[in-house]
Parts: sequence; C-alpha cells; structure tokens
Amino acid sequence: MKLIYPFLILLVSSFLPALAANYEIHNAEELVRVIKIAQDGDVLEINAGKYLINGLLIEKEINLVGKGFPVFDGQFKGEILTIKASNVTVSGIRFEHVGVTSVIDWAAVKVIESENVIIENNQLFDCYFGIYLSASNKCIVRNNEVEGIASNEQNTGNGIHSWKCDSLLIHNNTVRNHRDGFYFEFVTNSKVDSNLSVNNIRYGLHFMFSHRNSYSYNVFEKNGAGVAVMYTRNVDMHHNTFKNNWGSAAYGILLKDITDSHIENNTFDKNTVGILMEGCNRIEVNHNGFRSNGVALRIQANCEENNLKNNDFENNTFDIATNGMVVQNLLLNNYWDKYEGYDLNKDGLGDIEYRPVNLFSTLVERMPQVMMLLRSFTATLLDKIEKVMPSFTPENLMDEYPRMKPNLHEKIA
Repeated sequence: MKLIYPFLILLVSSFLPALAANYEIHNAEELVRVIKIAQDGDVLEINAGKYLINGLLIEKEINLVGKGFPVFDGQFKGEILTIKASNVTVSGIRFEHVGVTSVIDWAAVKVIESENVIIENNQLFDCYFGIYLSASNKCIVRNNEVEGIASNEQNTGNGIHSWKCDSLLIHNNTVRNHRDGFYFEFVTNSKVDSNLSVNNIRYGLHFMFSHRNSYSYNVFEKNGAGVAVMYTRNVDMHHNTFKNNWGSAAYGILLKDITDSHIENNTFDKNTVGILMEGCNRIEVNHNGFRSNGVALRIQANCEENNLKNNDFENNTFDIATNGMVVQNLLLNNYWDKYEGYDLNKDGLGDIEYRPVNLFSTLVERMPQVMMLLRSFTATLLDKIEKVMPSFTPENLMDEYPRMKPNLHEKIA
C-alpha cells in the first residue's frame, strides 16, 4: 500500500496543467521580454506608466492586465497590439496614437483568426482604427472607451471594426469621433447591446452582409447618420435610440435591400429622416416612437410586404413620404397626431381611415425646392383638397384603424 499512494499522486499530477505564472511589468522592454517567455495561462500585470510600443504580437494564450491604466503609445508609427491566439484577455490599458495609412488598417488592438478573446475596460484615444476583429469568433468587446480625432473619412478609421466574424458580443462601449462608430461586414450570430455611438463622421453603426444579428439598447446620437443596414436578412433591432442625426443625408436608420427583419420598440427623435426603406421586404416595424423628425418614415416604391403597426407619429414635419403611387405595405393601429378623425363607438380606434402621405410631401420628393412653401396657405389648401379627392398620393397607403391615443413607447424628455 505504501507504494500505491506515491504512484497515485504522480499519476494525478501528470494530468494537471502547470500552474499559471504572474509577471509584474514596469517598462516596455520588460513587457516584450516576458511575452517571449510566457506560457499559456500566464498573467502579465502591467504597472502604470508610458510604454512606447509598436507591433507587439501575442501568439500565446496569455492575459494582459493593466494597473492604473498604463499607456501604450504607438507614436503614430503603426499598429500597437496584434493578437493571433485564442483565449487572450486585454484589460485596463490605455492605447494612444496609432499611425494612419491608406494601405493597411492599423489598429490599437487587432485580433486575427482567433476565438474567445476578451477586450474589456480599456481606453483608446487618437487611434486610426480602435479595436479590429478579423476572421475571429466568440470574442467579447465590452466596457471600452474609444475616441478618435475626426478630420475626414479618408484619414479616420472605425472605432470598433469587425470583418468575417461569428458569435461576437459587443457590449457597453462608447465610441465617438471616428468614421463609423461600429462597422460590421460578413458578421453573423452576434449581439450588439447597450453601446453609445456619438459624433461619428459617417455612421454610428454600419453593417453589410451581416445576417442573424441583434442590436438592442444602443444610443446613436449626432452622427452623420445613425445606422446603415445593407444587403442583410434576419436582423433584430429593438429598444435603440436614434436622435439628433441631422444633415443633408442623415437618417436614424438607412435600410437597403433588407429582408425578414424586425425593428421594434425604438425611439427616433429629431432626425432628418427617421427610417429610409429602399428595397426592403417583410420587415416588421412595430411599437416605435417617431418624434420631431423631418420625415419620420420614407418608404420607396420598391418596398413590399412590410408591416407597420402600433407606432406613434408625433410632431414630425412629414410622417410618411414615398416616391411611388403603388405601395404594397400594411399600416395598422398607428397613432398619428395629425389625424382629425373621430371615434364614435369609443373603442380607441378612429372610425375613418388616415392617409399619412400628403400632397406637399409628394411634391417635395419630386421638387425639393418647394420646401420654401411648407407653411404657406397654398400648401395647406392643397393638402386639404388631396385628402378629400386623392389623385397625387398613393391611395392604398393608409391606416384603416388609426389609434386615437399614443401607443406605449419610451419618450425622450
């Protein structure tokens, strides 16, 4: 029996992984040296201070943990940190001064062909691209602050950029002053929630060819345009806020060639256009609040089989605009503050239908210069005549049972 116990101990210990080591880092030279000798599972605790770093490469499953936000300064010479390994964590570090080039998308943190990488609680300032995920899956990007110095689209990259990725979680990040706050191309099965995207040159969120994703509880404010969704199917966008996206081509959401998706429980407040729909089919636009927009909803004539139900339209210059006469979409049980009908049976629904496309919005679609007559008596008179005898507006685009009172949706003070 005395021989058995030592044998068992040796057998069990042979299956246990080596204990992870903790290294305390004080300068850039020490950091580079320790990364070379570190083993999978090791933790590098990086003390506060300035680290002049370019081209730092991680190819092992290690963790970089900042203490007091050490500064990784790229000195505008190139990329700062590149990760080519799975199961890596980067947290508590401030990245600054990534170089600008038109040839390579240099980033503060770039993840390439990896899985289960966590990038959290970092600060990124004046970086060409902030966090860049390429051909990587099951990664988490959360609680980061990303701020660029926006000059123009050519010299400014994206805050959080993802390409050809799957099953990402992008949570509770703040991105400002980049080209696009968030950019996703060929990204699938991912969740983007509780982020703030503000003051970006082009889009707060821009995604293309990215199917089966969810975007929720985000705020898109004062961007060139709030969100652009293109060539995508099975998108779920709910409980987001789009506000103060003003400009000649500014939208809360731009939808182009989107199918089989849901846009629900969102708030569109003070945008040039709340939603622009072009080439969209089978979209559920329900329980949204449109308030104080130039045009709440612009539906192009090539959109079909879309359902718009239980939305609130309040204080918009134009509730709905379109460029065609035949529009095959359903409006039902929406609240329109311009509705002048009545409810004799007190069921909460108007007894006569409401046609939200007025003559003046149709004229503006064709001749934008007539906007100067917006508040004139002539424009008001023409709209009244058109409601009685519709001839220039699409006759079939109407809400047969409009609500007399607003639906429940989150208001912005």
